[in-house]
Amino acid sequence: MTLNILFLTIIITKRKVSTKEAAQQEMVEKLYEEHKDRQMSMYRLM
Repeated sequence: MTLNILFLTIIITKRKVSTKEAAQQEMVEKLYEEHKDRQMSMYRLM
């Protein structure tokens, strides 16, 4: 009888976001929301 045991350790660390990256991400989210709003208003006009 053979018993094979594999131990795997995964370490997850929270990534530190720089202020530049945070500002970029905020701008992307804002533009995405504006685009989504425009798209929904186009559907309402039809």
